[in-house]
Amino acid sequence: MPIAQTITKGRVPVQIWTDDIEHSAFEQLLSISQLPIIHHHVAAMPDVHFGIGATVGSVIPTLGAIIPSAVGVDIGCGMNAVRLSLRADALPDSLREVRTAIEKAIPAGFNAHDSTPDRSIMKALESGVDRIVDGAPKLGRNKSARDLWSTACGQLGTLGGGNHFIELCLDENGAVWIMLHSGSRGVGNQIGRYFIDQAKEDCAAAGISVPNRDLSYLLEGTQHYDDYCRAVSWAQEYAWRNRQVMLRLLIGALRGVLPPFELTSEAVNCHHNYVSLGETHFGRSVHVTRKGAISARLGELGIIPGSMGTRSYIVRGKGNADSFCSCSHGAGRKLPRGKASETFTEADIAVQTAGVECRKDRGVADEAPAAYKDIDVVMAHQSDLVEIVHTLKQVVCVKG
Repeated sequence: MPIAQTITKGRVPVQIWTDDIEHSAFEQLLSISQLPIIHHHVAAMPDVHFGIGATVGSVIPTLGAIIPSAVGVDIGCGMNAVRLSLRADALPDSLREVRTAIEKAIPAGFNAHDSTPDRSIMKALESGVDRIVDGAPKLGRNKSARDLWSTACGQLGTLGGGNHFIELCLDENGAVWIMLHSGSRGVGNQIGRYFIDQAKEDCAAAGISVPNRDLSYLLEGTQHYDDYCRAVSWAQEYAWRNRQVMLRLLIGALRGVLPPFELTSEAVNCHHNYVSLGETHFGRSVHVTRKGAISARLGELGIIPGSMGTRSYIVRGKGNADSFCSCSHGAGRKLPRGKASETFTEADIAVQTAGVECRKDRGVADEAPAAYKDIDVVMAHQSDLVEIVHTLKQVVCVKG
């Protein structure tokens, strides 16, 4: 489906790939489009909805500046998926033991490992920790670089909370896939919050007026801009590595409860909350912030998860220039977390997740499938952005 609507009230247009958008998200996109740093236009994906700081499902190209709150505090959050050599008929009749093994192997919520599960990765990342606080000694609520390092070590290979998850899925041919969703954990949160505050202070000090203080930005050529570029790049690398370690731990756990298997060549690891420095679009080198969106360059594989109990998709990008070579990162929320928690009962969750081995208590009501948009409608709205390679159906889901 091509662009469904265009907002032309701002300094630049906003091109939107859906006709299903809430008023608050619409107004938020309009505010972004008024910023003087935006290049050409803003793109909104079909899973678009109101977000903290900036609109979820937005693709924001900027010239000589970055908006830290658009990148957000879950820096580098994204997906990892790989197909196994197993088929559906090789899975046990009861998948409770599989879920238990996953929960035991990978800490979730605020939990962490007693020590880092991969010293080689942390050693490779260690040299960057001191550099990310150059000029920012109070980074992370007055935590030092070494405090950040201690947090990062324990949380490498952990799931976190919220909408983060680990799943066992079946594709259209009955092949088994493993899929996970996580980001840069506490260290990314600390980095994000620090620089969001710095951007607000810098804009105020420079007399820069923004439609909303959350859209304050860091200008190229300033110390805080340089500090942020180093810090956000480090956090995105940490998030990437975090998913790699989680995947290794997950595979080890599954080998103890499933028949012998191998990994196939089909594997994807992609960010969907991040900034990409120096992409070329519409004749200029720009920084592209994808907040709830993934890169969908021509031929590039990506992952678009639905809610637990529905479907997810492995996709191949079509390199659509109008979307800045991007697509949606998922189904997109229909109800805010608080409203979903108030709305759905345990009985509702059980019905909506029928056939999936997962938690079905009120503690996951905010993640009930009905709290999300219809993933198939979302996919139909972006047929000009990606092609579907595999359709996955969840059979086990572990929520953070």
